[in-house]
Amino acid sequence: MTQLNTPYPATAYLTGFLRKRGYDVTQRDPAIELTTKIFSSAGLCRIRTYIQNNEPHYTHPMRDFFLEEFERYRVTIDPVVRFLQGKDPSLALRIVNRQFLPEGPCFQVLEQWSDLEDEDLEWAFGNLGVADKAKYYASLYLDDLATMINASVDSRFTLSRYGERLAASVESFDPLEDALNGKPSLIDSMLDELIAVMFNEIAPSVIGLSVPFPGNFLGALRIGKMAKTMLPKAAVLLGGGYVNTELRELSEPRLFKYFDYVTLDDGEQPIQCILDVIEGKADKESLYRTFVMEDSKVRFISNKSMRDVSHGDTGDPSYSGLDLSAYLSVCEMLNPMHRIWSDGRWNKLTLAHGCYWSKCNFCDVTLDYIQRYQEADLDIIVNRIKKLIEETGQTGFHFVDEAAPPKVLFALARRIIDSGLTITWWGNIRFEKSFSPHMAQLLADSGCVAVTGGLEVASNRLLELMNKGVTVEQVARVTQAFSDAGVLVHAYLMYGFPTQTEQETIDALERVRQLFYNGCIQSGFWHRFAATVHSPIGKFPEKFGIEIVPRAADSFCKNDLDFIDPVKTDHDFLGRGLKKALYNYMLGIGLEEDLSFWFDGKVSKTTLKKNFIASELRD
Repeated sequence: MTQLNTPYPATAYLTGFLRKRGYDVTQRDPAIELTTKIFSSAGLCRIRTYIQNNEPHYTHPMRDFFLEEFERYRVTIDPVVRFLQGKDPSLALRIVNRQFLPEGPCFQVLEQWSDLEDEDLEWAFGNLGVADKAKYYASLYLDDLATMINASVDSRFTLSRYGERLAASVESFDPLEDALNGKPSLIDSMLDELIAVMFNEIAPSVIGLSVPFPGNFLGALRIGKMAKTMLPKAAVLLGGGYVNTELRELSEPRLFKYFDYVTLDDGEQPIQCILDVIEGKADKESLYRTFVMEDSKVRFISNKSMRDVSHGDTGDPSYSGLDLSAYLSVCEMLNPMHRIWSDGRWNKLTLAHGCYWSKCNFCDVTLDYIQRYQEADLDIIVNRIKKLIEETGQTGFHFVDEAAPPKVLFALARRIIDSGLTITWWGNIRFEKSFSPHMAQLLADSGCVAVTGGLEVASNRLLELMNKGVTVEQVARVTQAFSDAGVLVHAYLMYGFPTQTEQETIDALERVRQLFYNGCIQSGFWHRFAATVHSPIGKFPEKFGIEIVPRAADSFCKNDLDFIDPVKTDHDFLGRGLKKALYNYMLGIGLEEDLSFWFDGKVSKTTLKKNFIASELRD
């Protein structure tokens, strides 16, 4: 349960690696298969029956609206899903007339557009007009149904995650096991049905599950449970980003009722070692970065003589086996930059392993996926691009690096232009001064349509404290260079950093407002700072003026850390105003408003001049 519009890249990379080694590999994405099973005529019929026979989790107007308008939902859901899959574009004409779809509570957001001028609507919906409007309305329609499912069928369900709160830095495994062993919800049953069909079709001897986020973990546990019931002789492997951060100190034996091996960091070499053990080519002591159950206790084995597979030797990622036509392009927000995450099919590719900067004090820089930096040869990158285009028929690429290295990007851009290769791409960068107007235009000429990067706290004192390596003034100049080249810019923002005051937060919002006002950025998102055990802040909190609250020694997850900040700032209160302001800025609304307009109570006045960013850009 990650993105609806494109597969997560982990299985594609592991599939390419294992096939290169001669293994017979099948990859599947239960998340998109479950999504299309739920959002279907048959799925909605089952949901209605469930609602009629069960009390709701909490009252919500969407429940009654769904039952009242059920027949309209039943006859429209399959056509809408086909439309969002790109299989029936002519349906857009019916969707935009506002008579075809039942319109529940999520459609109330359209009221804010009623007073906008025509040119504002044209900016919001883009040049395609009808197609974009239809996609947005269809997405609101799905949001209504997802809200109904959450309220009346399964409170753990949302469109992009499942059971996230159960898995996010929990003290105990008990809630997860209770969810597994309790009465299955309708969503649980649908997932079980899908997995049963998969296992019967494929009959695998080894099953690997990649869990990137907390919202994927409960589903993985259910799949592991199904595997142990249906295929008791099969080995079940667990890995992925969630495991790499939350379970590095795994000691919970109950997890091994569902999995045989739990691996950390890059999966290629650990999986190869596990397969060697399974095939009798090596003994258990040769395992690499792997947890196993031994004598009723969890044991971590990592043969020191092993080495990771280099980034250039992992093999070409492959999406073969996944039904790419099943993915849905949804428009969650009208902002042209923000919608890129969920709209369109992107081939995901990494240009390098790790982060070339690897110094930010809030980041997990001590972990392998950040710390170990390796670049792939330019020929390998270009070859992978061409192979993925040939395999998928898609020329859109999302480079999913922690931060794409500038020198690699510049060399790749020149190669793309010189070879006449036509692709559309976007990726995450650091707002380095090397991204001059000339270089930003070079990237745009090679097909770059958007970049994302961390402005974080938008305060030079705090940026220096976190060792970000950029200043607000530098970010302004770099983002202007990209915007002038026609490249959309998204800024990752952070609040609640250690020792951050209310005044610094308000001034940060003013800097962000001015960046929007001057056309430097088009999109952003405020994240609440979280201290993690693997970051310099988590390891040396005294350097940042905070005190870590000890966790229980037997905690199941051990990544996020609670801390005591001597600087008392109401970050919860400020966060609500920050997010409200940013949402409107992304829609081009309220850029002239005083900052106090966005907060429910009194806040400090900004200390910045109204032309702070403009003057920096002139300089």
